[in-house]
Order: sequence, then structure tokens, then C-alpha cells
Amino acid sequence: MNVSDLVDAAVAADSKLTKAQAKAVIDGVFAGVAAAAAKGEEVSIPGFGKFKVQAKPARTGRNPATGGTIEIAASKKVSFAPAKQLKDAVNK
Repeated sequence: MNVSDLVDAAVAADSKLTKAQAKAVIDGVFAGVAAAAAKGEEVSIPGFGKFKVQAKPARTGRNPATGGTIEIAASKKVSFAPAKQLKDAVNK
């Protein structure tokens, strides 16, 4: 499912919404999650789940082509933990 499919589903669920309005809402939610993640904040959407930023420490890795060791820099990643309601809906 992509953004266009989400827009179509939102319009089908609420006939008062236009496709442009639904796309604006969906884009706004994604922009809000991205902005919060950029600040290192956790985003919790009740009934859906939590997005949070986790630090990945620097580590030593291997170059698969040469077998030599390389240093992998520290970085951050965004993780998602689904809410119980979402887990239950998927496992129905």
C-alpha cells in the first residue's frame, strides 16, 4: 500500500473528505513524525504504535569483498513498535 492507496481508503471511509484533503492530512502526519524523529522525540499514535529514535553505537565490521576490517560510524535509526490493537488486528 502506498500514499495513493491510503488516500483512496481515507476517502472511501469518509465521503466528506476530498482526495486533496485526505492527501494533505496524510502528508501532515508523515511530516510530523519525520520532524519529531529529527529532534529525537518519540511519537505515539494510540491504537497504532510508537515511533522512536534509537542510537546505534560505532562498531567494527568487515568488508565482504576484501575481508578487511572497517569502522562503521555511530548512527541513529527510527524503530516502530506496534500497539496491541494493531497486533491483534493483524493476528485475527
